[in-house]
Amino acid sequence: MATGHATYQTDPMTETETNVYDVVVLGAGPVGENVADRTRAAGLSTAIVESELVGGECSYWACMPSKALLRPVIARADARRVPGLRHLVQGSLDAEAVLAHRDYETSNWQDDGQIGWLESIGADLYRGRGRLAGPRAVTVTGEDGSTRTLTARHAVAVCTGTSAQLPDLPGLDEVGPWTSREATSAKSVPGSLIVVGGGVVAVEMATAWQALGSRVTLLVRGKGLLPRMEPFAGELVAEALAEAGTDVRTGTSVQSVTRENGTVVAVTGTGDRIEADEILFATGRAPRTDDIGLDTVGLEPGSWLSVDDSLRVTGSDWLYAVGDVNHRALLTHQGKYQARIAGAAIAARAAGAPLLEPDPWGAHAATADHGAVPQVVFTDPEAAAVGLSLAEAEQAGHRVRAVDVEFSSVAGAGLYADGYRGRARMVVDLDRETLLGVTFVGPGVGELIHSATVAVAGEVPLGRLWHAVPSYPTISEVWLRLLEAFRDGK
Repeated sequence: MATGHATYQTDPMTETETNVYDVVVLGAGPVGENVADRTRAAGLSTAIVESELVGGECSYWACMPSKALLRPVIARADARRVPGLRHLVQGSLDAEAVLAHRDYETSNWQDDGQIGWLESIGADLYRGRGRLAGPRAVTVTGEDGSTRTLTARHAVAVCTGTSAQLPDLPGLDEVGPWTSREATSAKSVPGSLIVVGGGVVAVEMATAWQALGSRVTLLVRGKGLLPRMEPFAGELVAEALAEAGTDVRTGTSVQSVTRENGTVVAVTGTGDRIEADEILFATGRAPRTDDIGLDTVGLEPGSWLSVDDSLRVTGSDWLYAVGDVNHRALLTHQGKYQARIAGAAIAARAAGAPLLEPDPWGAHAATADHGAVPQVVFTDPEAAAVGLSLAEAEQAGHRVRAVDVEFSSVAGAGLYADGYRGRARMVVDLDRETLLGVTFVGPGVGELIHSATVAVAGEVPLGRLWHAVPSYPTISEVWLRLLEAFRDGK
């Protein structure tokens, strides 16, 4: 049974302090914080270990700073599409003000507020590098070299997330490339920027820095942008980037990178030589598990951690892996969802209560990870999707039909912006007449995606959705157009 209290002792042979908790959490980003919140709410004593800033990647180098950079870009773009307003917003963005607001949103990379929140829920914070040291044990090495051992009565949760993955290019270290961290925290606008990649980080940062005044060249190895979404999403975003002034080159790989007299020189597979002040590689993520002691519990350092739906590591009865580190859905909101599930499962197991993990959509199963994951890409236009794409649904063996409509058929879209361009798709499971996936592309569609998430996660029949009446004249009326198109066989 859980005690709800931490105990402390010192090993006289090693003078190492050992603290015993019900739960030990490795990583104090949003995911780790949410695990701690749930286990503390259940009355379990909880320690959380962090080697950097409490609040993690999302708060300081990803979600918050990137959206702070992008918000004025999107607002200006929307204003330029409104008659009577567009002539007032034709000038450049105030880059200094944008960067200052970005700094404010990251609390100037200070984590005092986040620490205060941890204290308010009664979790104990340990600053330092945490490593597993065998079953249910974590050693924490502080900056001063001191070592403590934390022992968990019930569970250790690995919430260490991911880090940027750089390609294996000779001399890359000497170039000083940007990763997502540098791209979201840069103190000034580079005159020119090469962005390598075609995923979310690449397109969002290309959007932000181009609007702030950089000459951006986007190099994409594949055929198009946003390859995990419906093809039309990447096509519409690519068109808009090009119209805004970004040099978008698909089917282009980088063979070498050097820095000559302060200038980055990238040579492509076709021999083109591209020069810029900085280069950003947005080419994937790797799990931060290379130095957390996985070898001490029979796991491979540097690997993704496989888990069941309660987020417990395969083959273990005490180790959990929550968030990006398990490679199920690399999104902050999805990691926080997993944390809520994991916290409930840890608490139930600690209390000896029956676990509902085998039950889809139960309190102890992260079922949404398998087919109801929402995501918004904050470009202009925005791209938002939840669930399966048409290709994914077909590959999974579903009998499906895709229904597409243009937003030009919706009165609210025309009121929102002159010349509104966008498209919506729903992927229908024909056997059950429920939705497997929904994709929206267009200005402002990020605020539509939760309605789609409810429909997909709730497995709402199309016959019932027909009775969910969208307000007129809003962009949400696209739902009616989609349902009408399905009814009419279009």
